[in-house]
Amino acid sequence: MAMLLKKVWESMLSRSGSTSNPGRGSLDFPARPFSMGAFDQLPTDVFMQILRMLGPRDAARARAVCWAWKSLASDNMLWIFFLQNGKEPWDSVVFAESHLRVGFRSMMYLDPPSELSFMHTYAQRENVPGTIIIDGGSGYCKYGWSKFSSPSGRCATFLEFGNIESPMHSRLRHFFTTIYTRMQVKPPTQPIIVSIPICHSDDTESARASRRQLREAIYAVLADLNAPAICAVDQAVLALYASKRTSGIVVNIGFHVTSVVPILRGKVMREVGVEIVGQGALKVTGFLRELMQQRGIAFESLYTVRTLKEKLCYVAADYEAELRKDNPASFEVAGEGWFTLSKERFQATEILFQPHIGGVRAMGLHRAVALCIDHCAASEIAIDDGWYKTVVLTGGTACLPGLPERLENELRKLLEPSISDGIKVLPPSHGADSAWFGAKLISNVSTFPQAWCVDKKQLRQKYRRNASPYPIAW
Repeated sequence: MAMLLKKVWESMLSRSGSTSNPGRGSLDFPARPFSMGAFDQLPTDVFMQILRMLGPRDAARARAVCWAWKSLASDNMLWIFFLQNGKEPWDSVVFAESHLRVGFRSMMYLDPPSELSFMHTYAQRENVPGTIIIDGGSGYCKYGWSKFSSPSGRCATFLEFGNIESPMHSRLRHFFTTIYTRMQVKPPTQPIIVSIPICHSDDTESARASRRQLREAIYAVLADLNAPAICAVDQAVLALYASKRTSGIVVNIGFHVTSVVPILRGKVMREVGVEIVGQGALKVTGFLRELMQQRGIAFESLYTVRTLKEKLCYVAADYEAELRKDNPASFEVAGEGWFTLSKERFQATEILFQPHIGGVRAMGLHRAVALCIDHCAASEIAIDDGWYKTVVLTGGTACLPGLPERLENELRKLLEPSISDGIKVLPPSHGADSAWFGAKLISNVSTFPQAWCVDKKQLRQKYRRNASPYPIAW
């Protein structure tokens, strides 16, 4: 049936030739410049079904036949159908086109988005060149092509490349060159998105200087590697985008520290205050190691402990009540055999809320988030106070079962009812790869590739004048 329709369709297209100025017709039966035989009497819904069966390429060709066909073949609902059945999830396409297409700086304003043409969106996404996404986390890095469904590889963070005493430029060059080699990249032709790990998120002079130094080092290295464009975005912002939001509070449980970052319409609100907690995934893993040693459980490496943390540990809804229970679980680590944990499963993660039990002098996670929410409420920077009532977790340790529910309950206890009403804590939308998927959304926005097409000679001239050589959001 599909082949027969295709043959008839090609016959009609070949007969259309060049079209003259069309006249106007009714909604159901638009006027044709000349007879198309049986196609003249087709109801619109049947005609649209034929377009769906033929696919996007032939539907686009049909627009050249006459005015009536151009109108029907350009219909948003038709191209929404093609997008829904494409590679990208439909909700991601809508979010990217309606919220991210305007660009980062425009998100600070509340202008209504212009009407979208999903046919144009489909065409742009088909023609977008592959983009390299590098999520440079503080623990390990995820990288891959934007058109793939997940990162294609992982490696150590750039901080671990080369000698620890070597200059930042040489370590970054080694890092990017290694990834380029593994991905078989042709540097002069591929745009690149870099997610920057949050190491200095506060607004002190030293933190701003550190961010500036890291940014300039990345510019210099990628310019040397002939990268045509770069979009460097804060990791917390990307994790928020991955959850299909542009405003909220992102709790990024990193390798060494945890950052609580308020974001309004895609902009990190450093003037409101970014809270830094001096413990992260490494502290949880280290505390679990201590508990296992106290029980006399032998293991060979910290990798074994981290694996057991990821597979067996959880966050207790009520820590004191959980201590009165016995809930053992076992897991087999390749090459080392079976391990059984009991109370250690939740005792290790409790350090996030009660750091003192692990000998850590730091603020509990719930108190840091509550403090950030209080600052947001006091700032009154937006008419709608709902922007800071969505808390998005990100990072590998943030995937622990029970963490969103426990944090939400603790926040309701700490905050006033007027502020805590409506608070939601969301788990990582794509696990430990949330920032990578946020960058994937950006890379597939139809207007970004045009903005990235910068002439390399012009790029280098700009860099020599100490100006930013790339379209960038920082």
